[in-house]
Amino acid sequence: MVELKPEHSPVEHIKANSNRLRGSIAEGLLDKASGAIADDDTQLTKFHGIYQQDDRRLRDERRHQKLEPYYQFMIRLRLPGGVLSPQEWLALDDLAHRHGNATLRLTTRQTFQFHGVLKEHLKPLMQGINAAGLDTRGGCGDVNRNVIANTNPHRSALHAEVHDYTRSLSERLLWHSRAYEELWLDAAPNEAPEYEPLYGETYMPRKFKIAIAVPPENDCDVFANDIGLIGIADDDGGLAGFNVAVGGGFGMTYGEPETYPRLGSVIGYIDKQYVVDVAEQIVAIQRDFGDRVERKHARLKYTIDDRGLDWFRDTLAERLGYPLAAAQPYEFKHNGDRYGWIEGTDGHYHLTLFIAAGRIADFDDYALMSGVRELASIHHGEIRLTGNQNLIFANVPATERERFDAVIERYGLDAGQRSSALRRASMACVAFPTCGLAMAEAERYIPAFIDKLEAIMKAAGLGDDERITVRMTGCPNGCARPYLAEIALTGRALGKYNVYLGGNPSGERLNKLYRENIGEEEILETLEPLIQRYASERNAGEAFGDFVIRAGIIAATREGRDFHEQTPSHT
Repeated sequence: MVELKPEHSPVEHIKANSNRLRGSIAEGLLDKASGAIADDDTQLTKFHGIYQQDDRRLRDERRHQKLEPYYQFMIRLRLPGGVLSPQEWLALDDLAHRHGNATLRLTTRQTFQFHGVLKEHLKPLMQGINAAGLDTRGGCGDVNRNVIANTNPHRSALHAEVHDYTRSLSERLLWHSRAYEELWLDAAPNEAPEYEPLYGETYMPRKFKIAIAVPPENDCDVFANDIGLIGIADDDGGLAGFNVAVGGGFGMTYGEPETYPRLGSVIGYIDKQYVVDVAEQIVAIQRDFGDRVERKHARLKYTIDDRGLDWFRDTLAERLGYPLAAAQPYEFKHNGDRYGWIEGTDGHYHLTLFIAAGRIADFDDYALMSGVRELASIHHGEIRLTGNQNLIFANVPATERERFDAVIERYGLDAGQRSSALRRASMACVAFPTCGLAMAEAERYIPAFIDKLEAIMKAAGLGDDERITVRMTGCPNGCARPYLAEIALTGRALGKYNVYLGGNPSGERLNKLYRENIGEEEILETLEPLIQRYASERNAGEAFGDFVIRAGIIAATREGRDFHEQTPSHT
């Protein structure tokens, strides 16, 4: 376990002195004079799945009125593999209307976020989530976050078995303090000593993420995670084990080249019965060796790059008592979702709905939330959230498809499936008005940006079935996994973005900076000739990200430490 030292970051001291994540949160919730909680406690509530935010649209007005910011909270669930029942969905829908802003946000980690929750609604919301059989423990904070996986366990027996491991991993790596039960569920303090068997007093140096993918599908972008597990089938089509990748992560800071996105490195293979033990030891290595002085340097990717992949393999083998076997062959072909109806191996059907930027709401011209609520009310299978912010109604009997289709037609829920492949391959983070890190718009802007990009593609002779992965974030952090996109925009200032090119459709290559700090007009002027060249010069079946590299427009980037290297020419 880690010993706290004076030079450790302030957050490390907050954690160590928090009475195992309690802090003064209970007192802050009772303080009616402010909509906020104490600054130190905002670090601790993250472990409980809660971020304090404020409505940035009202900052200036409230400052002039000598009022504090309009504080509100975002709450993120722990939902291993993104699976829930229709009854759980209906409960969350109800809670969003009673305690939030009447929307649900699907995240890129297969879970939900509630937005616009005021302080007095925090405890009732958390108790409602618990009553639904769900929780938010570890939704945020310096612990293992929500474990994600390929989207549909009913597609095959192998997919179903892989999904089981999301829950096993999540449960093994959960933090144990009773602070959650005491603060939110009014449990009486337990006089027995508390002990965090894995995390200790200071938990992890930073957040930790795990994903599981089943080739040839990489819809969860497995290499963007601290641990990426690649399912390997046995001769009968069942699950034999996993290739293990380590050191993925996407956060970085502008102007600090020592920070960079990194793809996970495959270090070997492990039989399935040992994979949870392997993951626990990888977490423990990062717990013990991760940087606790500089938080920007505190992810596993930097520990590995600083010490070397051979050091990491040797350390893992020493802790396990055995080395990993050689990695097994695999091939990824795509990292997107498949929309509409798909038949599973058991004759049941699975419906994937496109959800623009992951926002479930009733819009002026589109009653999406009401339509999904009606589908949930007639569904007897499962509901799944995808890693691309979309929604699956899984395990629908063939006899029920007619009822589903009637609801879909009444609410126009298939509108997303009828949109262009470009739009369906787009993704954005929340950004303004609530994210405190946002420098530019993302969720609210990407629909209009895609409109303009569609017009450019149409003028170049590219049809609606042409897929280019476009991702947009309001800052340089990786919430929408921008650094894997064929075209990515990351916010620099209001209306200004960096443009990155060169990711590939299988999620196995980083993109690279092409233009810096430019607005919409210049972005479109930059992309238009490239798309025209792509339309006229591409090889058969060649993706846009592959074309810009073959044509010498941008350099191929697979190593994080090469991410900031300049491309020699932008011609």
